Amino acid sequence: MLSSLTIKNFALIEDIKLPLQDKFTVITGETGSGKSILLGALSLLLGNRVDKSTVRDPEKKCIVEGVFEVDAYNLQAFFNEEDLDYESQTFIRREILPSGKSRAFINDTPVNLQQLKALGQQLIDIHSQHETLSVTSAAYQLQVIDTLAKNQEEIQKYQEALAAYQETHIALETLKEEQAVAKKTYDYHSFLLEELKAASLKPSLLADLEERYKQLTNVEELKENLSGASYHLQQEEIGAMSSLLLAKQKLQSLVKFGNQYEQLHQRVASSLVDLEDVVVELDRLSEAIEDNPTELTSVSEQLEKIYALQQKHQVNSVEELIEIQTDLTQKVSLTENANEQLAALEEQLKTLKDKALAIAEKLHKNREKIAVKLAKQIESLLKQIGMPNAQLDISTTKTGNLLSNGITQVDWLLAANKGVGFGSIKKSASGGELSRITLAVKRILAFYSNMPTIIFDEIDTGVSGEVAQKMGDIMKEMSSKMQVISITHLPQIAAKGNWHLKVYKQTNVNKTQTHLKVLSTDERIEELAEMLGGKSKTASAIAHAKTLLE
Repeated sequence: MLSSLTIKNFALIEDIKLPLQDKFTVITGETGSGKSILLGALSLLLGNRVDKSTVRDPEKKCIVEGVFEVDAYNLQAFFNEEDLDYESQTFIRREILPSGKSRAFINDTPVNLQQLKALGQQLIDIHSQHETLSVTSAAYQLQVIDTLAKNQEEIQKYQEALAAYQETHIALETLKEEQAVAKKTYDYHSFLLEELKAASLKPSLLADLEERYKQLTNVEELKENLSGASYHLQQEEIGAMSSLLLAKQKLQSLVKFGNQYEQLHQRVASSLVDLEDVVVELDRLSEAIEDNPTELTSVSEQLEKIYALQQKHQVNSVEELIEIQTDLTQKVSLTENANEQLAALEEQLKTLKDKALAIAEKLHKNREKIAVKLAKQIESLLKQIGMPNAQLDISTTKTGNLLSNGITQVDWLLAANKGVGFGSIKKSASGGELSRITLAVKRILAFYSNMPTIIFDEIDTGVSGEVAQKMGDIMKEMSSKMQVISITHLPQIAAKGNWHLKVYKQTNVNKTQTHLKVLSTDERIEELAEMLGGKSKTASAIAHAKTLLE
């Protein structure tokens, strides 16, 4: 629960510390006194965006700090997940610096607005006056049903299944688009691919062909030089082999004189063997070389084909041509395997849709069950607050589409009086009726949730007299389960509070300030009398005020 709220330099507030208690607190004050300013300041603690114009003195820092007692609300896990220090008395602070920059802290640890909102949603439910219309929203109506049906876990499963379905649906549509484009260019890409395949491309092909082309166009030079080299090596008188053989014989006679001569002899002998191998290879190559016009023509044509492909595709290497061939293979395959790929994705899509539908069906059944029970509970409460003949029909129908929260469409239908047909509460309920329906819903939710604090900002709009008193009774009852704070302009509700705070405005020559005070019993009588009869506070108004308090 919220145990105190400190506000400095915000709107008409210079410095206020608002003490708060458990159970039921009412806040009253004249129109324009600053009651809504309290909620504006509190909303900063819940992660709302800063409006710099709300800072009273732009030269000073604006501070809003709330102290919350959180021991009873199982929030330890949240603090652990967010790496925050857990304290049973938790401090939340928001600062607006003169520069306009905003800072937020939880137990003196800096946090971002997302963290602030996440914690705030578990601490306070603020129901502002204009939010009475939210009960007419289909999204809110479904949220209420799901809260009571405890559908949160199933909704998460459904949304995960829906996300997978939508992702696959996008992939399928993308594939169809790609295949449509690929189909248009299929013939051209196929032609290019076959052209590249016919060239039998491999990384070393161009270098190999160019080398072979040089050999085939220089046969005479190759043969002449190979034969000449062989001849000069083998010439009897001055050939290298004859000279080496003589040197080997000379060294053979020196072997007996030591190891160093033996080594020289071996080296010359080894060179002679190598040279003999060279001669054999020279003769083999020389014999193998011959004019081959047919092969020359073939190699020349292959080279021309590769040069033409490089020019056509505007590349400089065979490796780049191979990359283009790989890319074309994929593009052609996309069209050739289109039916198989489409069928596989369509089957996957059907499976995912069936999974999402199965979860959605379960959600719908849960909603149907709770809708009947909820309608009866709201009717019962409406009878207590001046709508004795009201009937509520919560319609739950299936849609043909997978929506964000399932396949259920809801509409709350109201027949406020006897003899009147059912109509959507959005169109048929008056402002006072919407206030009462909203209060009934909040009362029911209060006993299902573990929310520490709820704040009503003039939820009593459009009602008065006995109805207001009954609404006060319901708020009082809610306060047995949670901290309830009501900003009200009705004395019948104000009299129900365990604690009564008054907001008032003072103006002097230089400035206007909003102040706040906790009212004693006598002061409460004065305040209620003024709410009943105006500033004059007649004896009858004071007597009526005492009666309300009693």
